[in-house]
Amino acid sequence: QEQEYARLIDAANAPIFGIDVEGSVNVWNQCAIRLTGFDAGDVMGKMGKHLVNEFITDDYKDSVQGVFTKALNGEETANFEFPLVTKAGTRVQVLLNATTRRDEKNTVIGVVGIGQDITARMAQEQEYARLIDAANAPIFGIDVEGSVNVWNQCAIRLTGFDAGDVMGKHLVNEFITDDYKDSVQGVFT
Repeated sequence: QEQEYARLIDAANAPIFGIDVEGSVNVWNQCAIRLTGFDAGDVMGKMGKHLVNEFITDDYKDSVQGVFTKALNGEETANFEFPLVTKAGTRVQVLLNATTRRDEKNTVIGVVGIGQDITARMAQEQEYARLIDAANAPIFGIDVEGSVNVWNQCAIRLTGFDAGDVMGKHLVNEFITDDYKDSVQGVFT
């Protein structure tokens, strides 16, 4: 059964990697190889390389180590975003679920991470944000509480309010005249 699990992990259509309690890589599947360019020998070898020290960008080392430390203490993390450094030296953005690994005696033996490459999605989101900001029409957005979370350049020119003046403030309560508050709020609701 252990061999079957290993085969399923290796063939999975998601990057899966694991570390031992010291942080050294001990699982690195085919999808992780395709994503990073590092093969299993590059990351594990005789002595597994420390995942955080070797493959995580400096600006994320502490937060990624924190996620792994929590998982080693039994506290799992879902949907954590961080960059991995590829063999070519580029960054790929990964959305990770970190799960505690235990042996048959329920002793913590490491962490397994199941990831998703979100590099293209993040680039697309950044492109959308640039398009919205540069549009020749005022564009604004609000979150579910009604607070402004998008305010483009045209909205700045039209209203005179800079993004810093409006972000996080309730659009209807603070920027809509009293005679239109109910109808505008009705549209948003």
